[in-house]
Amino acid sequence: MKKAVLFICIVFTIIVHAQVQKAHNLSFNTLATRWDEAIPTGNGMLGALVWQKEGKLRISLDRADLWDERKAFNIASLNFKWVQQQVHNNTYDTVQKLGDEPYEASPYPTKIPAGAIEFNIAALGKISNVELNITNALCTVTFANGVVFNQYIHATKNTGYFSFEHLPGNVILPQLIIPAYNNGETGIQGNSVEGQGLQQLGYAKGTVTQKGNSILYHQPTTKNRYYEILVQWQQLSGNRYIGQWTITDNTPAYLPTLNSTAKEPTGWDQHAGWWKKFWQQSSVQLPDTMLEKQYYLEMYKLGCVSRKGAPAITLQAIWTADNGNLPPWKGDFHNDLNTQLSYWPCYTGNHLTEAAVYTDWLWRIKAENKKFTQQYFGVPGLAVPGVTTLNGVAMGGWIQYSLSPSTASWLAQHFYWQWKYSMDNDFLVQKAYPYLHEAAVFIEHITYLENGQRQIALSSSPEYHDNSINAWFTHYTNYDLSLYKFALSAAAEVATALHKNTEAQHWQVLLDQLPQFDVNETGLTIAPGQNLDESHRHHAQLMAIYPLAQLNADDNAQKKIIDASLQQLQAKGTRNWCGYSFSWAACIYARAKQADSAVKQLQIFASNFCSPNSFHLNGDQKGGEHSSFTYRPFTLEGNFAFAQGVHELLLQSKQQYIDVFPAIPASWKDVSFTNLRVEGAFIISAAKENGVAANVKIFAEKGGVLHIKLPFATWVIDKPNRLQHVTVKNGIVTLTMQKGQTIIFTNGYE
Repeated sequence: MKKAVLFICIVFTIIVHAQVQKAHNLSFNTLATRWDEAIPTGNGMLGALVWQKEGKLRISLDRADLWDERKAFNIASLNFKWVQQQVHNNTYDTVQKLGDEPYEASPYPTKIPAGAIEFNIAALGKISNVELNITNALCTVTFANGVVFNQYIHATKNTGYFSFEHLPGNVILPQLIIPAYNNGETGIQGNSVEGQGLQQLGYAKGTVTQKGNSILYHQPTTKNRYYEILVQWQQLSGNRYIGQWTITDNTPAYLPTLNSTAKEPTGWDQHAGWWKKFWQQSSVQLPDTMLEKQYYLEMYKLGCVSRKGAPAITLQAIWTADNGNLPPWKGDFHNDLNTQLSYWPCYTGNHLTEAAVYTDWLWRIKAENKKFTQQYFGVPGLAVPGVTTLNGVAMGGWIQYSLSPSTASWLAQHFYWQWKYSMDNDFLVQKAYPYLHEAAVFIEHITYLENGQRQIALSSSPEYHDNSINAWFTHYTNYDLSLYKFALSAAAEVATALHKNTEAQHWQVLLDQLPQFDVNETGLTIAPGQNLDESHRHHAQLMAIYPLAQLNADDNAQKKIIDASLQQLQAKGTRNWCGYSFSWAACIYARAKQADSAVKQLQIFASNFCSPNSFHLNGDQKGGEHSSFTYRPFTLEGNFAFAQGVHELLLQSKQQYIDVFPAIPASWKDVSFTNLRVEGAFIISAAKENGVAANVKIFAEKGGVLHIKLPFATWVIDKPNRLQHVTVKNGIVTLTMQKGQTIIFTNGYE
């Protein structure tokens, strides 16, 4: 290996800046005929899907906080100690009846759809192009006769807009289509994946009132609550007209007067400006055009579904199924994988504002979660249900996971990441420290000390053995153990950062009392005595590799564990994987520095598990080439884990240092990224040209010590006179940067 040499001189370097391009747009020659293939737009609170149904142009409407929160699951009917007794007594069917069956038997609690707007476009003839411009979130439908239809949802106002231009005759008036809550039919009683018919909710019939150029829909739901949809339109000169719509929850709907002078509907400049700023946050350039397009579509969807003041991302967020049924898995908050993966790309992707939507929601439901912790577990601290409503109420389901004692530890990672990637001291004091402290307190009390080692009564690994009694283990699963190790370690770190040294030492003692990961010739096991012995969709046993980064492939001993674990994963195959399994596996392979395998997982995800509009459909849409799951329930977490899989190829934040270009395939000759973020609040750009890393640019948002592994052995540094304490050890460069300082490392080619 070459010895690292530090060249001190001033150089000028160009960092390649790749931004979203027209090639990344969605473009078709006709409208989709399925809701889950529609053109998606949204602003975190409102969502729309543009498609055609029975020959009519349809805009499916949605609002993130439309929920039926009636309770079907009685959490007071069981507690963790009682569950332990039933497991030990082999009487687990009693637990299933109380804890699991209500989720399938009852249609509520659930996310609910809002309605739709339709236009009879029969007279307009053939469609020549349907395009989503992701730079500004504008959907445009162009007809062969020159008519143009536009639709977008304003980025910062809860208003959606539509317009027609160059109409050959009369205005095509919008029709408001109301959901089938009370249409005289019984409705299907499907399972939680298919979704029960909306009629099962038993709502009173809604009212539709049309006055002039407006339509108002008022739909009673439950407990004297309601929602409203208001649609308004205005004819303009030149055979065109514009319209707007909004949805309100338990508040009368109102819309301001339309601006009749605007070419596009009201507020376009502000809307376009928001999206311009969003795309300026970061960018990537990949030699694989399919992966690059999928990446930008994922980041577009992230901009649509995560917005300050809106709820966190649910399974489908603002694109609830428009098929007459409730959404798959009730469109709820699944905290045993789905919500967590949905925010993975926010941190490296330099979208901390979007990430904060998640921690804001978790903070808001914290009081409800504390009540759950006391009622179900009977101990202090913080636990969070694995499946919850909008307001954080436990929904039940397979309780090994829906009531898992380690969920809060995983959720706490997002508070930790929000602090580490921003170095925001106010956030540390006000939210990160309190949340991690409460999670650590819970771990201390849910575990017990035996022969000097901290034990737990029951443990599980998400969905391994599904819902049988065998899904419970009497020793730590590697899933639970890795999460407890993380939470205690992070609690010690945040306590130290706030000079609470006694407390930090306390958490370190508890951490040292936990056992080591269970490892054998197969690598990381599910649990002691239980290898990964079948293809399985949830990579819970590999949490220590990613996302927790407790094992590092640069350490020879840990690399052996990682490699053995991935060999076992490959040996068991992918037949029981869902789409998100491939996205997550890409992140894991990237951490293992197996670049080609990581890219392969991303390619399989994009080509086999996504709808033409890029929605993740869970099942293999090419007849089961890679998975036996061939169904198509839409959920978002696989999409966002894909985006993070791309980030993991390019840049990784590890426990002790930053790794630039850690997992780039040899075949990728030209690749770059701009303004990706790492722990410590450093913003990094880098380029690889003709197969050789060319440069790395670093901006210190807050300043501090940076440990970084550069992708070249020798280098020159721009503006060295401003640097302090630059050292090199074992290939890691350590330097101290000032707040606002920028430096550029350029390959020395030595």
